[in-house]
Amino acid sequence: MSNDKRPITAEDLYKFQLVNSPQISLDGLQIIFSVQRVDEKTQKKYSNLWLAPADGSQPARQFTYGDQSDTRPRWSPDGRFIAFLSNRKDEKQAQLYLIPTFGGEARPLTDLKGSIGSFEWSPDGSQFICQFRPKDEEAIEREKDEQKKKLGVVARHITRPEYKFDGVGYLPQNRWHLWLIDAETGEMTQLTEGDTYDETAPRWAPDGQTILFFSNRSEQPDFDWHLIDMWTIPADGGEMTRLETPIGPKHSAAFSPDGQWIAFHCREGKGTPWKQTNLWLIPADGSEKAQNLTAVYDVELGSGTLTDTGDRGGQPPIWSPDGSRLYFQVTKHGRTQLCSIQPDGGDLRVEIDNGIVDSFSQDEAGERLAYAFTTQTDPGQVWVHHLADGSAQRLTGFNDDWLAEVNLSEVEEVWYKGGGDNDLQGWLVKPPNFDPNQQYPAIIEIHGGPWLQYGRAFMHEFYYLAAQGYVVAFTNPRGGQGYGEAHAKAIDKRWGEADYADMMAWADYVAALPYVDADRMGVTGGSYGGYMTTWIIGHTDRFKAAVAQRVVSNTISFWASSDVGFFFQDIWSGKPPWEDLDRYWDQSPIKYLHNAKTPTLVMHSEQDLRCDQEQGEQVFRTLQWLGVESELVLFPEESHGLSRNGRTDRRIARLEHMKRWFDKYLA
Repeated sequence: MSNDKRPITAEDLYKFQLVNSPQISLDGLQIIFSVQRVDEKTQKKYSNLWLAPADGSQPARQFTYGDQSDTRPRWSPDGRFIAFLSNRKDEKQAQLYLIPTFGGEARPLTDLKGSIGSFEWSPDGSQFICQFRPKDEEAIEREKDEQKKKLGVVARHITRPEYKFDGVGYLPQNRWHLWLIDAETGEMTQLTEGDTYDETAPRWAPDGQTILFFSNRSEQPDFDWHLIDMWTIPADGGEMTRLETPIGPKHSAAFSPDGQWIAFHCREGKGTPWKQTNLWLIPADGSEKAQNLTAVYDVELGSGTLTDTGDRGGQPPIWSPDGSRLYFQVTKHGRTQLCSIQPDGGDLRVEIDNGIVDSFSQDEAGERLAYAFTTQTDPGQVWVHHLADGSAQRLTGFNDDWLAEVNLSEVEEVWYKGGGDNDLQGWLVKPPNFDPNQQYPAIIEIHGGPWLQYGRAFMHEFYYLAAQGYVVAFTNPRGGQGYGEAHAKAIDKRWGEADYADMMAWADYVAALPYVDADRMGVTGGSYGGYMTTWIIGHTDRFKAAVAQRVVSNTISFWASSDVGFFFQDIWSGKPPWEDLDRYWDQSPIKYLHNAKTPTLVMHSEQDLRCDQEQGEQVFRTLQWLGVESELVLFPEESHGLSRNGRTDRRIARLEHMKRWFDKYLA
């Protein structure tokens, strides 16, 4: 039966409106959130604030206007004001703004030069605690002098190993520190200082007397990522106190309502990224050892489900007002669930399921949760969840109009046996007006990470490729999150083994489908997916075309060229390359590329500091030397996250190059 709706296009990326950070007021009556849009003429992304009544009695209404970026709204404790970040005065410099809840002009509270991290109202609403990193004085002076500004940077003097970060660029010499900001005058008081250590993610204790934060104060904080600790400091300044917590990366802390306990996320251990991130609890005074509340459940905390409609981050847990439950995100089986648990670790419940729960917040009475929710057919809306009866209500309808015109194709979820007779989950996106009696070419998509997952999130790219007449198949091989610790550990120091076996099992499954032409199959992926794509073409010629994106090709050079290369040392070996060269080389796709015959398009961003451009160039140069049909496409000014949040015209060009390449060899 034909469908008169049109297929989705690459240009539809201009139509997306993306919701972020829904925050419910303490009285539970209103929800403030931001909505991002794209201006096609300038290619710029703008965000404004919107308000929606929590009972759904009225449609959401726009609260701020203008071509700027208004983000991260936060209600004042008395509900009279909303604080948010905005670059309305200077598009390159965000400031903290306040706007009255019941109307009026927004006013800038700060006049900073630098980066604002997390910020939070004090319990009495008189001030903020803010994570701030100043610009270097040299950069400030250059901006003041037009001639110096025109000439640009003369030289970069780098003295620390952590000197760049993807999506940010070269880091300033200054560190992240904690500042108090008066909510009336904007006067700032610096609480922490120093040239060696960062202090991040500050939270107020309920009595307003203490501030909690994270800091790695080891001898080599840039190398020893796992040695981050939780600290407290008096709100009026003074001596810092370290809380005794397990060794391992930790983040996302929250005080209990009575201030007696702190819940936090921690992945215990050194060099064990395959371990689950768990929810831990410790007395605020440090009088007892921290307890792991979720270890017995074998679940991964956080938001680890990939989408190409912006970055979806995790957040700290939230306590119920009476302290009887904790609410948090869990990455599981292609979903990001909202779960809750008792403080003793009992009675784990799934509160919201079957999609992707993004940021969420709770009213003061503990009756309602506001959250952003994404599914495979909806890029994201604001919802409200009623805790008493478990009912939920959709409050917004962004993107509904244009999506009503589009045939998004059918998505089928399947379970199958992987390369180790293990149970794996996969999805098939079929072309619009799918005919089961026809045979279609297929494209295998491989996710990044690898400690992430594909699943029930909206993926414009998959629908776009399906609209070109392809069956798009994606799965979650061993090595990723969402299927338990053993699943994630399976590739520890053995990349290219269990994950490759699982991808070949998935390719076998797809090839055996009666509506798939097994002789016309392609493969693509980015980041770790680019690693696997490059690994695959060096180990088999079963695919007729490949698109290798933002690849990791050489683990030896990656160690020093990536902004997070040191982190991967423990993942591939536990030693630096010169102490274990063979192990690094054995896990490098470039080692096996001499076997490649598959026509391959290599795509890379020129400002990718995660997987440096040289990683993609090694693949392209090698394929050219071997006489394998290959091309290289580079995207200027773009970082590692091009496919999710890059400039829209470049995202469209990327999709068109993929289509062109697959059409050439598969269609």
